[in-house]
Amino acid sequence: MRIRSAKESYAADTALFDSPTQRAWLALFAVALCLFPFVADDYWLYLACLVAINVASTSGLNILTGYTGLVSLGQSAFMGLGAYTVAILQIRWGTPFWLNLLAGGFVAMLAGMLVGLPSLRVKGLYLAIATIAAGVMAHFLFSHFTSLTGGSSGLTVPPAKLFSLELDNSFKLYWVIVPITAMMLLGAANLFRTRIGRAFIAIRDRDISAEVLGISLLRYKLMSFAISSFYAGVAGGLFAYFFRAVTPESFPLVMSIFFLAAVIVGGMGSILGSVLGAAFMTLVPELLKLLVGWLPLEAMGGNAALILSPVRTIVFGLMIVLFLIFEPLGLAEMWRRVRRVFHLWPFRT
Repeated sequence: MRIRSAKESYAADTALFDSPTQRAWLALFAVALCLFPFVADDYWLYLACLVAINVASTSGLNILTGYTGLVSLGQSAFMGLGAYTVAILQIRWGTPFWLNLLAGGFVAMLAGMLVGLPSLRVKGLYLAIATIAAGVMAHFLFSHFTSLTGGSSGLTVPPAKLFSLELDNSFKLYWVIVPITAMMLLGAANLFRTRIGRAFIAIRDRDISAEVLGISLLRYKLMSFAISSFYAGVAGGLFAYFFRAVTPESFPLVMSIFFLAAVIVGGMGSILGSVLGAAFMTLVPELLKLLVGWLPLEAMGGNAALILSPVRTIVFGLMIVLFLIFEPLGLAEMWRRVRRVFHLWPFRT
């Protein structure tokens, strides 16, 4: 029996999938995704679409924070820019679905590059505060530019149309949202097989050394902000089409904290971590709803919504702290450990 303990070529070393077993599991997962809409009810289709949207935005933030080392709390603002761009184009001009999504991504990308300008001079907490300021300015724009955004009332988005087919329910939108998210994940995974992705990682590990080696910090930091914001803008466009309504309150600061928590819980610097973290953080509130629903609230004179809101915030904060202390590499590392166990089974090291 031949045991391959090392890669035999550069192409093998940079391959996305390192074994036939991994490719087989991915194929089975793709088949499961295709069959899922035919066996799931509306609630689970709603959750699947919401998870896919959150995965798209989380993967963008992971490119910026996990791979480039730039902390951002403005992801919800970039999503809002994408959502409002899509809503305005759809309402006023009825432009095609794909064009609207790309426009939403590019508007968010331009805003992200503008917000990323201070990243050459500040980092860490100061950069996070700068991105919070960007989120505050975006919220002010959404609320007060009433002639374009509808102010606090927001905008009602008509259903998306694809090849004259109206995407007016979760079943139809599933076949658009999930493939787009899959393509975005594939693009993010391939990005780090290129010189640009390796430059991002070098900046994260040691930015001064990266600059000495000839990597332009301003160019690549702005590029990282641009790509991350483009992902957020596209996710925001999908959000607008999915919920069919866009308001300033749809994109609060807590949403940016949610995405940062998803990156930390899933695993920074890992595409798989973006998927696991976004799915985990999206499904936990639904689990909390079930747990609160089992409580005898009427006997205690309580209200489910009033109880759930602070409990959800506490649970999110607790999960972030626990993961940072006990599993800083996140769910992706836990999955890697499980894979190693099965790779070595039935042998032990």
